[in-house]
Amino acid sequence: MDTQPPQRRHRWGLGAFVLVELVYLATAIGFAVFLVGTSLDPVPTAVAATLVPSLLAATVAVTVTVVRGNGPRTDLALQWSWRAAGLGLLFGGLGLLVTIPAASLWVWVVGEGANSAAGEVFGDMQSTWAWALVVFAAVVFVAPVCEEIVYRGLLWGAVDQRWGRWTAFAVTTVVFAVAHLELTRVPLLLVVAIPIGLARLYTANLSASIVAHQVTNLLPGLALMFSVAGSIPAA
Repeated sequence: MDTQPPQRRHRWGLGAFVLVELVYLATAIGFAVFLVGTSLDPVPTAVAATLVPSLLAATVAVTVTVVRGNGPRTDLALQWSWRAAGLGLLFGGLGLLVTIPAASLWVWVVGEGANSAAGEVFGDMQSTWAWALVVFAAVVFVAPVCEEIVYRGLLWGAVDQRWGRWTAFAVTTVVFAVAHLELTRVPLLLVVAIPIGLARLYTANLSASIVAHQVTNLLPGLALMFSVAGSIPAA
């Protein structure tokens, strides 16, 4: 396990997480209202509507730690470590051994309702390979960083400071699954969240859960990329 200096208590808690979630929801709703009836190019518009709320929420989360705490490096454990990243890759890879069959089973049980929010947004869109790569980067690289800052960074830190890291693991796993607002996929998202949370738990470093999350999003990101490009991967 990565060693860390003794944690200094920060002056923010669950209220900071609620604020960040409200910022995310307000921005997402604002985009939805603004885009109704517009004739803008759907793929870049969807990318912006997907990423801007997440980026803004993550920025507010980091700002909270700067203003009310010790900064993101200490409060969110947001510090690069090759060892933590390697363990995140391991947890993410092992997680795929569970999540891939779990996803297949869930599709068989639920049917069409098993599609993710990203799949619903980008599934019927087609554009150039350049925009397909942007979608891939958004799903695989950018979104996991933002979500980890908010959930296993800010929320984890608020819960951990009051009730300990195992409670933080349990709470963030459940909240992460529910906060996607994909009610038919909550059980599957719980399965997906467990190895990501374990990466954070056993390394005490957010870079581990970020990498694990990116590994988890790799296959969906590839599927969306080929879908947007109007191609299919070679057999």
